[in-house]
Amino acid sequence: MAKQTAPLRTTADPPGGSALAAGTKPDSAVVRDALGVGIAVGLSGFAFGVTSAGSGLSLLQTCALSLLVFTGASQFALVGALAAGGNPYTAAAGAFFLGVRNAFYGLRLSQLLALPRALRPLAAQWVIDETTAVTLPQPTRRAARIGFTVTGLTLYVLWNLTTLVGAMGAEALGDTDAWGLDAASPAVFLALLAPMLKSTTERVTAALAVLLALGLLPVLPAGVPVLLSALAAPVVLFLMGRAKGHGVSGTETEDAGATRVEGDR
Repeated sequence: MAKQTAPLRTTADPPGGSALAAGTKPDSAVVRDALGVGIAVGLSGFAFGVTSAGSGLSLLQTCALSLLVFTGASQFALVGALAAGGNPYTAAAGAFFLGVRNAFYGLRLSQLLALPRALRPLAAQWVIDETTAVTLPQPTRRAARIGFTVTGLTLYVLWNLTTLVGAMGAEALGDTDAWGLDAASPAVFLALLAPMLKSTTERVTAALAVLLALGLLPVLPAGVPVLLSALAAPVVLFLMGRAKGHGVSGTETEDAGATRVEGDR
């Protein structure tokens, strides 16, 4: 009789994490991937520094946003709304709701990384799109921790340095709108998001959110279309739930009819 052996699990793997225990990955490969993302995205902090300074924020305010907020899409949303003449409270609300997504990332990453309690408040600052994108595909907890740490550290340092340089050099560039630098971070965000839209529901939700934002942009104050585009998620989930419910009801009706026919024979 052939002897069956279970896949080797280590204490570094989270309980119940079958996907995480599926294989191993060299530390050097994880570091390489993390550095690639951290450097590529970190350099776009220059675009934020220039855009923020061009929207009227001071050097101190610009650097404080990168140091304390540290989520590029929200930062660009805030300064973009201010530059367009939007209400500061509306701009802040739009940036806040964009940043809320990081809380949902944190729910998954907290289980995956299982960091000591003392480190969790510090790690929370690095829970962003890029660290999540690098951490989630890792096959082991060790690889996940390396990917998260290297990506977070590299991106945080570079983002803040390039923000400073961009804000200081904004005057030398002249009209920042002519350079289109405000599109740099959203473009990076979309590049990271696109591969994660695997199901039909996710793609439909993303498409509807884009249509809502673009459709409402000409008629609502700056910052508000971004807030309302979040309605795409509950709308799509509601419609998918109704469609699934009708499908189940039809199936149950057919099964009941088949049962009656069998009983009559």
